[in-house]
Amino acid sequence: MTTAEASSSIERSLAALRATFRARFEAAATEQALRDENAKILGKKGELTAILKQMGSVPAEGRKAIGELVNSVKQEVEAAFEDRLRALARAERDAELNAPPFDLTLPARAPALLGHAHPISRVRDEIVDVLVSLGFAVHDGPEVEREENNFGKLGFPPDHPATDMQDSFWTTGGLLLRTHTSNIQVRAMTRHAPPMAFIAPGATYRRDDDVTHSPMFHQIECFLVDEHVTMANLRGVLAEFAERFFGAGTPVRLRPSYFPFVEPGAEVDVGCPFCRRPDGSRAGCSVCKKTGWIEILGCGLIHPVVFESCGIDPDRWTGFAFGMGVERVAMVKYGIPDVRLLFENDPRFLAQF
Repeated sequence: MTTAEASSSIERSLAALRATFRARFEAAATEQALRDENAKILGKKGELTAILKQMGSVPAEGRKAIGELVNSVKQEVEAAFEDRLRALARAERDAELNAPPFDLTLPARAPALLGHAHPISRVRDEIVDVLVSLGFAVHDGPEVEREENNFGKLGFPPDHPATDMQDSFWTTGGLLLRTHTSNIQVRAMTRHAPPMAFIAPGATYRRDDDVTHSPMFHQIECFLVDEHVTMANLRGVLAEFAERFFGAGTPVRLRPSYFPFVEPGAEVDVGCPFCRRPDGSRAGCSVCKKTGWIEILGCGLIHPVVFESCGIDPDRWTGFAFGMGVERVAMVKYGIPDVRLLFENDPRFLAQF
C-alpha cells in the first residue's frame, strides 16, 4: 500500500466511524452499555486506537492533516459520550420522579436473621430485674481488686484455701482478679452509711475449668443492712425471688453451711422446675438427681467481723447477704448439662435461645 493509499484508508475509516458512533451511543440503554460502547471506540484496543496505529504509513507532509482529523473525531466521540451519559442520568431521574410515590406507612422489611441476647446476659438481666423490683439498687466495682477487699475484710483467715494460688489469679502488689462480687459489698459498706440494699452483678475469676465450672464466670451478690435484720427476712426475700424467677409455687429450703463472711450460713435449694407435677410435688429427674431440689446459691447473716472491718457498728446494725452464679442459674433454668456450652458460642446452641 502506497502512502497515498494509507492516508485515504485512514480517512475512510474515520468517516465510517464518524457516521456511526452517535447511533451506537443512542442505542445504549444503560450507563454500563454506554461505557462498554465507548471503550470499543476509545479503549486501548478500540477502533480509533487501531486507526492511530496506521499513522506510521502516512507521509510526513500529510500527517498533520490526518492527525488533526483524528483528534477532531476523538473530540466528537468524547462530547457525544458525555451528552448521552447526561441524557441517561436525566432519564433515570425523570423515571424516579414520575413513578408512583413510596408508601411510607408500609412496614419495613424484617432482616433475615435477628440477633438476641446471650443466655448468660438474658439470665443476668432477669435476675437483676427481679431483685430491683424487690427494692435493691445496683452497685458496681472493679474486677481487679485489693486482697483486703476480696478476702481480709470479708473475714477470710490468711491460710484460707480460697486465697491459695491454685484458686485465685494474682497479679502484683497484692492485687488479684476478684474471686466473687462480695468485694463490692465491702466497698459499698465502707462508702455508704446504713441502711442500704444493693445487688452487685459482674464477672469473677477462679482457677476452675470443668463441665460445671469456668475460669471466668458471673455472679450476683445481694446484701441488705438495717436494724433488726433476721434470717426470716432473708428467707422471705429468697422465697419471693424464687416465685418471681422460677415460677409461682417454687419451694425454697435452707441447709446449714459455712462461709467466712456470714454467721449463720446456709445453702439454698429450690424445687426442681423440670419435674414439678401439677399438684406442686416433684417427681425427681436427672437434673435434680432424683431429689426434687436444686442448689442455686449460698447465703447468711453478715458476720460482725465484716461490719467492723467496714466501720459499721455490729451492735446496732445487722444484715444478710446471698450470692449466686449466673451460669449455675442458667443451667438450672434451661437444663444445660455443660457450662462450657455457654462460652463456646456455637450458633447451633445459641439459636435455641
